[in-house]
Amino acid sequence: MRYSLLFLLTLALLACKKKDQLLGKELLGPDVLLNGVTTDTFYLATSVILEDSMITDNAANVVLGSYNDPKFGTFTSSFYTQLRLAGVNPNFGDPSAIVVDSFILGLEYAGYYGALNAQQFEVFELTDALSNDSTYYQFSTKAYNNTNLIPAGKETITPDPLNFTIIGDDSVQAQLRIPLDTNLAKQFIAEATNGSSTFASNTNFQSYFKGLLVQTNNGSQSVGQGGVFYFNLNDPGTKLTIYYRQGGVEKTYDFLMNSTCADFSHVNINRNGSAVEQVINNPSQGLQEFYAQAFGVRAKVVIPGLNQFTENQLIHRAEIHLPIQFQLGSKYKPGSTVSFATKKTAVSQGYINTGVLGVYSESKKEFSADLKSYVQAVINKDIENTGLIVSPRFFVNSAERIIFNGPNTINKMRPKIIITYTDF
Repeated sequence: MRYSLLFLLTLALLACKKKDQLLGKELLGPDVLLNGVTTDTFYLATSVILEDSMITDNAANVVLGSYNDPKFGTFTSSFYTQLRLAGVNPNFGDPSAIVVDSFILGLEYAGYYGALNAQQFEVFELTDALSNDSTYYQFSTKAYNNTNLIPAGKETITPDPLNFTIIGDDSVQAQLRIPLDTNLAKQFIAEATNGSSTFASNTNFQSYFKGLLVQTNNGSQSVGQGGVFYFNLNDPGTKLTIYYRQGGVEKTYDFLMNSTCADFSHVNINRNGSAVEQVINNPSQGLQEFYAQAFGVRAKVVIPGLNQFTENQLIHRAEIHLPIQFQLGSKYKPGSTVSFATKKTAVSQGYINTGVLGVYSESKKEFSADLKSYVQAVINKDIENTGLIVSPRFFVNSAERIIFNGPNTINKMRPKIIITYTDF
């Protein structure tokens, strides 16, 4: 099927702009809008779509932690990553003259979601190699040695992404600092000085040490407890560092996690008995409230009334308003934007990105966007009226979730779309 020139041109323009949700309004004079017809009486059918296969390798950030949500169930996340040498063939000198003070995995925060409760962390050595040529999903796993590399008694850490981290005399961007067993650092130093070629290249080193699994093990968390933390593995501040002394001189050696390292997030969401599971099993319940959650559930909004339009009608505006349930001060705050996608046909496997972002209004407690290009494409029969797919913008690298009001909500505000059009 063909795409209309209007739809394609709009998508191309949208792809180049960040502030794209109102694109096109300035192109129409007020006289055109005054002569247009505006209607907001459309019925919106709301439900959810369960996603079970998201590619998570080498995303902008990894996710780590867990939280127990009263509506969505338990969200648990971990990540796998390779390590890379900061420099080949390091000169450690005489290993017997080295005193290892600490071995620290420093992860620079890129954000967080939920509460800043203490969590139980675990770090394991991988026994199965990662590869940049492989595709990893949120359900993917790799074999690992089940000995926790965090020394006993130091597994409990309270994340602090809001304040600078002090390292020695320096203040740096906030990091999660995880202490590892110094015996592993001593093993690395011995390997680097025994005449082997392990540290002669990154290929050799990654064959010797295949990487890390970093996870939490929080047991049964109470409802409302826990949080998920985002880490930028490509940031220079994210690294594994040996802190040691040699002849009384303090020194360091780094292992990096950068864009040349393979990494992926593993996420498990247990929805058993949750409100989300009820809507998944009984879509009609989505008319009361419906949901979207990173890594798992997308909201769906179908507008059957679009079929009443004909191809000789030009859409000037199509403003959708999706009110949500959120109380100020809640730890589960919605993100600032959502994305809108659709399908070309009912049997299409993939989504078409509309290029439009819905923007959250704190005062109105709603997401809104101008979807005129989508509506026009449906009217022109360039795409079928399969509905809109609404997702947190950062679907594979956050833990955001949203509760939308459905058309049959008991709350005051209901979802709606306001369309202004003219005949031509």
